Amino acid sequence: MLRTSLTGLFIAAILSAPAVVRAGGPTPGPIARYAVEGEFDIVRDDVLLAIQGRGLVVDHTSHIHNMLERTGKDLGTTKTVFRQAEAYSFCSAVVSRKMMEADAHNIAFCPYVITVYALPNEPKRVYVAFRRPTAVGSEASKKSLKAVEDLLDGIVREALNIK
Repeated sequence: MLRTSLTGLFIAAILSAPAVVRAGGPTPGPIARYAVEGEFDIVRDDVLLAIQGRGLVVDHTSHIHNMLERTGKDLGTTKTVFRQAEAYSFCSAVVSRKMMEADAHNIAFCPYVITVYALPNEPKRVYVAFRRPTAVGSEASKKSLKAVEDLLDGIVREALNIK
């Protein structure tokens, strides 16, 4: 009986985890982008839990899809850009402090932002993306900015269950 229950729980856990589609992901260049097959709400919640699970606080949620829908009417355009789209801004006291101690001008990289979005022509796919900080300045600055990228990538990988 216990074995059957545990097997059922294991199967349910596997089926509820989103299957990751790694079409070159994370993508190279200034934007790291992952794609996952799944529901927007589930992926969004997983990203938020991964951020909060590291003791970080989302300072602001930008409802990008809603803003575009609302302003599109005022601008005379009806094109739907996203099915859903949100961006989450946050900082890490530890990582941010090291980044700015290495170079005070690195303040421009703060806050960090992770976006979750779905396109209208891809009903089963959700994207998670962030801007990679450009490695600039001294070696200490570059090292601290790499730590920012590692933090963001770690959050996304955790949320999408990528090892």
